Amino acid sequence: MDRYLASELLPTFLFGVGAFSSIGVTIDAVFELVRKVVESGLPISIAVQVFLLKLPNFIVLAFPMSTLLATLMAYSRLSSESELIALRGCGVSVYRMVLTAVMLSFVVTGMTFLFNEQIAPAANYQATLTLQQALKSDKPTFKQQNIFYPEYKEIQQPDGSKSRILTRLFYADQFDGQRMKGLTVIDRSTEGLNQIVVAESGQWNGSQGVWDFYNGTIYLVAPDRSYRNILRFEQQQLRLPRTPLSLAEKSRDYGEMNIAEALEQLTIERLGGDRQKIRKLEVRIQQKIALPFVCVVFGLVGAAMGTVPQRTGRGTSFGISVIVIFSYYLLSFMTGALGQAGIVSPFMGAWLPNFMGLVIGIFLLVRVAQR
Repeated sequence: MDRYLASELLPTFLFGVGAFSSIGVTIDAVFELVRKVVESGLPISIAVQVFLLKLPNFIVLAFPMSTLLATLMAYSRLSSESELIALRGCGVSVYRMVLTAVMLSFVVTGMTFLFNEQIAPAANYQATLTLQQALKSDKPTFKQQNIFYPEYKEIQQPDGSKSRILTRLFYADQFDGQRMKGLTVIDRSTEGLNQIVVAESGQWNGSQGVWDFYNGTIYLVAPDRSYRNILRFEQQQLRLPRTPLSLAEKSRDYGEMNIAEALEQLTIERLGGDRQKIRKLEVRIQQKIALPFVCVVFGLVGAAMGTVPQRTGRGTSFGISVIVIFSYYLLSFMTGALGQAGIVSPFMGAWLPNFMGLVIGIFLLVRVAQR
């Protein structure tokens, strides 16, 4: 029975992956690439390469949708031709029949997680670099604003407790890919001497391992918080860590990071203290984890809906699949927005659609089993 059900599910699943992936990549990538070929002179070979690099991202999105389509179509056909009734007459319960679809959904969940973690982010990032290099854009590949990097150290209090104090604060208005601009550095790392450095711009000098600051002023502050000296300079080298530059260079789009890279970026954003960016990234990380398990939810919902005694064709099953998919992603968009706004937790913002879909699937399955 399991082999028979699997033989019914797999062809439709593969068809769905091809169909949904083709539709998605055509709408999102092909039209834009054709425009760049015509208007910007993008070589066709590069356009094809970028197209193939973007394809894994849409395959990831197609896996859950194809699972729903396959289970709904397969079980609807078996139900309309009374094969499920025959199985129930042989003593096979509805739960046992649906178990095959659920187990296959778990396999697809693993495939989705693999693609979403190891393949799609790297492919998206490579597609972005390939397109920028081919167009030979004069614009930098990235531009960051409000770069904020604090350094702390732990000190031991007289009572034996430890506390963390700020030793250095690095801030830049923006980074254009080459230079930091609008720099302010508060340095408290030297005992008995605090200094504030304000500069128009700064650049990392890799050969000497120092920062070159341009057109600025150094304010030396005594321990009693009085000015000790003021130094103006056109160019000044300061031995500060390269970390702020590394953090700015590592910034990627959400779709170009896997979970580990997103968690690393989250640590950086927490240092900056921008609550909106922090919550948005927290929601995106939870959504990355929740996405593969949509396959299980869709597999259960599709199988439960398909086992309802009815006579439906493939066109009707496809239409129902589109409605369910649209409803799910609309709900996911709404709950994600609530999570980013702080109305619900990032976890609930990402997982609530899954929980609701699971409840609906179990409810439908129990109703069918009781008939």
